[in-house]
Amino acid sequence: MAFLSPMTKRHSFLFRFQTLFFTFFLLFVLIFPAPRAFAKRPPEIRNQEDLQISQDMHGQDLSGNEFVKFDLRGINFSGSNLNGAVFNNSKLKGADLHDADMRDALAYASDFEDADLSGVNFNGALLMESIFTNANIEGADFTDAVISRIQQKQLCDLAKGTNPTTGEDTSYSLGC
Repeated sequence: MAFLSPMTKRHSFLFRFQTLFFTFFLLFVLIFPAPRAFAKRPPEIRNQEDLQISQDMHGQDLSGNEFVKFDLRGINFSGSNLNGAVFNNSKLKGADLHDADMRDALAYASDFEDADLSGVNFNGALLMESIFTNANIEGADFTDAVISRIQQKQLCDLAKGTNPTTGEDTSYSLGC
């Protein structure tokens, strides 16, 4: 009969306790997994399901909504209230936004290439790093909008008309 020291007995008991605890913990986690509510949703899909985006979003109140990394190419937002909306890294190529209210909107690094922005009210909007290649900005109001110097020069080449809502000349609102 081998002699077991009190230290060996303690290590043996501790080892059995740790093994038993780990086994019960693993079984608990496997049987009762964490609910989906505990998982964080990435910000780019935070309200994606709630918006129910369709090809015709004409005349809707979408103020304050977030469109982060959305593919909105060719969608009709004409006449919509997009006041305070967020368009971060969104693709709006060929979208129809004519006569939309985009006051205080944020459109950072969004693509407005070939979009119809005629008559849009961009008053106070943040439009940094966005692309406006071949966009129709006739009658758009950019008063107090934040744009880079490069964007300003590009938009000044396209500027013409007067905004139907504010009465502001597009080239004047851009500081051309």
